[in-house]
Amino acid sequence: DPPGPSAQRERDLRRGARVVMKVLVTGISGKLGRLVGLELLRRGYQVAGIDRRPWPGGPQGVEVHQVDIRKRPAEDVFRTYRPDAAIHMATVTHLVTKTPDRMRVNLYGTRAFIHHCHEYGVKQAIFAGRHTFYGAAADSPLYHTEDEPPISAHAFPELADLVAADLYAASALWRYPEIATAVLRLVYTLGPSQHGTMAAFLKGPRVPLVMGFDPLFHFIHEQDAAEAIVTALAHKLHGIFNVSGPTPVPLSTIVKAAGRRPMPMPETLFKLGVGRLGLPTLPAAAVDHLKYPIVVDSDAFRRATGFRHSYDERETIQSFRAS
Repeated sequence: DPPGPSAQRERDLRRGARVVMKVLVTGISGKLGRLVGLELLRRGYQVAGIDRRPWPGGPQGVEVHQVDIRKRPAEDVFRTYRPDAAIHMATVTHLVTKTPDRMRVNLYGTRAFIHHCHEYGVKQAIFAGRHTFYGAAADSPLYHTEDEPPISAHAFPELADLVAADLYAASALWRYPEIATAVLRLVYTLGPSQHGTMAAFLKGPRVPLVMGFDPLFHFIHEQDAAEAIVTALAHKLHGIFNVSGPTPVPLSTIVKAAGRRPMPMPETLFKLGVGRLGLPTLPAAAVDHLKYPIVVDSDAFRRATGFRHSYDERETIQSFRAS
């Protein structure tokens, strides 16, 4: 019988042959997942993906397995493909996916991902999280560092599942020290795909603001976000890192630059106004995210990787507007 994937790689190493690193990406058919897959290919990695959705017109050479990360067939992919590294991007947010199944997708999917990495000898694991982990509040610091606890779990129930998934991924740092685990807390992504939390908020022609507040919003071009994730892989990061792009910008400035019309309204009317008259549908707890900033300190990530964003704030907003 021909040797299995692991045995073949051992033979290649003994012969001194060049061994291409194998990377498995969960959620690869998503907008950001596709960019990550393409960036991995560009840098010479061997790429496979897991996603319940197909990737129509995906690049040649990328194996996309249409399975649920929580189900047995996904474990079979880990067992047969034997990736050297895995990137977990199969999580969803309230603004993008309004379903009660979100907790199972986010938390149970992350648990399955970490378990499979441990069980099948994955050497590197990256969890692509979100900076909303820290939450928005009047008394929170302007710049959040990686050692701060979350405050959004109780104040914003719709974020509780993402916070739980982030904490579970972070627990792998001490439970499985043999795996170089990196938890990345990325700021909002924005770009021509018009996908993601911030893009959903800016979707309509009119964007509601809370009267008397104009918080700073931290965001990054979606292509820069993909490059940051692959850069973390290349540098074998181990730990928790904030990832950001250009300087944060006031929300009203972003709305206008994106070609939308800002609509300030009293907080008491906010809950009545959203979801009607062309305004985006937002959960009640989202009001704090429109009043107070969530800005992160990403110096640790930049020092560890040398990462520098390619798109400034104007170029990022323009790419979203032009699309």
